[in-house]
Amino acid sequence: MNFLIHYLKQQKGSILLYLSSGILLTAAFALYRLPMAALAYPLSLCALLGLLFLTAGFLRARKEHRALTGLLADCEAGTPSFDAALLTAHPDWKDADCQAILRAMQAQLSGQEARQNARYQEMLDYFTLWAHQVKTPISSMRLALDNEDSPLSWQLSADLFSLEQYVEMALTFLRLDFASTDYVFREHAVDDILRPAIARFASRFIGQKIRLEYAPLEWTVITDDKWLSFVIEQLLSNALKYTRPGGVIRIFGKSPRMLYIEDTGIGIAPEDLPRIFEKGYTGGNGRRDKRASGIGLYLCRRICDSLNIRLGIISTPGQGTRASLDLSQSGRVTE
Repeated sequence: MNFLIHYLKQQKGSILLYLSSGILLTAAFALYRLPMAALAYPLSLCALLGLLFLTAGFLRARKEHRALTGLLADCEAGTPSFDAALLTAHPDWKDADCQAILRAMQAQLSGQEARQNARYQEMLDYFTLWAHQVKTPISSMRLALDNEDSPLSWQLSADLFSLEQYVEMALTFLRLDFASTDYVFREHAVDDILRPAIARFASRFIGQKIRLEYAPLEWTVITDDKWLSFVIEQLLSNALKYTRPGGVIRIFGKSPRMLYIEDTGIGIAPEDLPRIFEKGYTGGNGRRDKRASGIGLYLCRRICDSLNIRLGIISTPGQGTRASLDLSQSGRVTE
């Protein structure tokens, strides 16, 4: 009954037009003293046709209304079966239904987003705990290897260092898209970020017999030191990975804007350069080195975008690669 009343209200324009026309015709016949019997038949016929059209429209509208209320029930139950045609046909009488459906779908999406964020936070908490737990046996093995001085101990130490990097990369990947990513921007000396990163790779420089050329830069920049350190360490790791024994890695700057990390390694093929920042892309070098994940440079680009640092890489196969970090837009840079 409620829907019938609602439908008649929607059709009140047509009903009033018919009634007004009938009243005007009846008045005209009365003024001209015409026989009313001549008017009764056409008025009755028009009324019958109008009633048939109203009935057919009502049945069609009731069918669509039931379909929409079924969709609303599915939305509220969390199993929507969306049919766009139901929302676009006859929008005049379906406004209330459509709004109710959209509100239900919005509530469902909000609930799904909240559940997804909760699951993501739970996963992040688990892997953070796992990373701290796995570092304990790694530290224990490192202490044991510190008392050894043999080619095997050097190799095992290098493998442990790579394992630590992979753990940190996994955590960074998980944290990258989370809403509470902890960027803290402060003024930092660039050398205070570079020196610890270089020190972490000291054993690899020695073990691989690669020479490091680095002179203090004496710059300060407003940035997040933890995330910038991750980028620098990834670039150093790549340089060491693809530089042969006896090669050189240079860290230098062009004041006050550009920081460069340059190696004399195997380089990157020209066809691979446009895609090196894609997630999972390893290129020709990655296919030769099965350990490559194609995640490191992708993470570097994402982090640099967040730090407002422009990251660029140029390379010549067989001659080496140069990575550049434009620090001029990340904050105030001074000498």
